[in-house]
Amino acid sequence: MAHDIPVTQAVRVLRAAAVVFQARFYDYVEHGGTRGAAEALGVDEHAVVKTLVFETEESGKRKPLIVVMHGDREVSTKELARFLGVKAVVPASPAAVEKHTGYVPGGVSPFGTRSKLPVYVEETVLALGRVYINGGKRGFLVEIGPAVLISLLGATPVQVAVR
Repeated sequence: MAHDIPVTQAVRVLRAAAVVFQARFYDYVEHGGTRGAAEALGVDEHAVVKTLVFETEESGKRKPLIVVMHGDREVSTKELARFLGVKAVVPASPAAVEKHTGYVPGGVSPFGTRSKLPVYVEETVLALGRVYINGGKRGFLVEIGPAVLISLLGATPVQVAVR
């Protein structure tokens, strides 16, 4: 089935930076997560990376940030807080995710977010040949080389994954 590539903010940013990507579509399933996407596309869930929005709690203010993580791993918020030198890091609420990124949960891309957010990437993601990351719409991933996360987003490598 042929799909037209949706012109999301993420696609605009990738095209403006002349990033070569392959559009990958699948039938989005509520709470299907990266496992559902990986199964639908016939790829390893470890290479389907998720864009997670967290907030640090610093002197009563919450500051948003993004972590790009393997689909089959979780983020240790304790390790992330330790790395960032803050007291606590918590997942952003769905409303906060939409406010900070301009994307709806399940369709969040690290590219083309509403506000420029600091991006952290699990170090082992960078060792993969290709990654499948959200293209800014539910059911739409872009296949790219992981080095784009550093070159385009200035992502900082971290080691915060847990099984």
